[in-house]
Amino acid sequence: MLFDDTYKTIENPAEGVFRDRGSKFLAYAYPISSENDIKAIVARLKSEHPKANHHCWAMRLTIDRSVFRVNDDGEPSGTAGRPILNTLLSKDLTNLLVVVVRYFGGTLLGVPGLINAYKAATEDALNHSVIISKTVNDVYTISFDYLQMNDVMRIIKEEGLGVLNQQFDNDCSIQLSIRKTQVEQALFKLSKVNGSQVKYNYSI
Repeated sequence: MLFDDTYKTIENPAEGVFRDRGSKFLAYAYPISSENDIKAIVARLKSEHPKANHHCWAMRLTIDRSVFRVNDDGEPSGTAGRPILNTLLSKDLTNLLVVVVRYFGGTLLGVPGLINAYKAATEDALNHSVIISKTVNDVYTISFDYLQMNDVMRIIKEEGLGVLNQQFDNDCSIQLSIRKTQVEQALFKLSKVNGSQVKYNYSI
């Protein structure tokens, strides 16, 4: 089976809202690249909405369905984080976090009402988002002698590799973003450059 290295996410942060029987649900969607992004975003929303009753969220990372987290923040278990996550899964979106801030309106909504509210608020935020397709890329650094510059640049152009960083001196180095499905071919070509060294950095 061919590895599918494309995934869908959102381009920029977006907002949505849903109201039911006096309760207000404000949804905030953010593209993220790691779990480390979550804490600061949730903390900022809590400081922006100190009087809100709940700050519930769900996140999904990676292109398979293996990395996800949900947080009900005091709502009945399974009524907040899970509906947010299920909306991300049904739209096949990943590498994003959705936080729904709830202001309680005085009337209990019950379990079905809560599930619907968190889902609807999330959908509204995603409907205001620009959905984009991205590829899973590996980042490598190639080090080489200045005399090999033309050879290296030719391969970068032929393979359509992304240049993230470059340093040109007697000893040169270029940090490259290589699409997952291209890695083998690109590394084979780069390794043929006389005296070059290629080192894996991380995946994006």
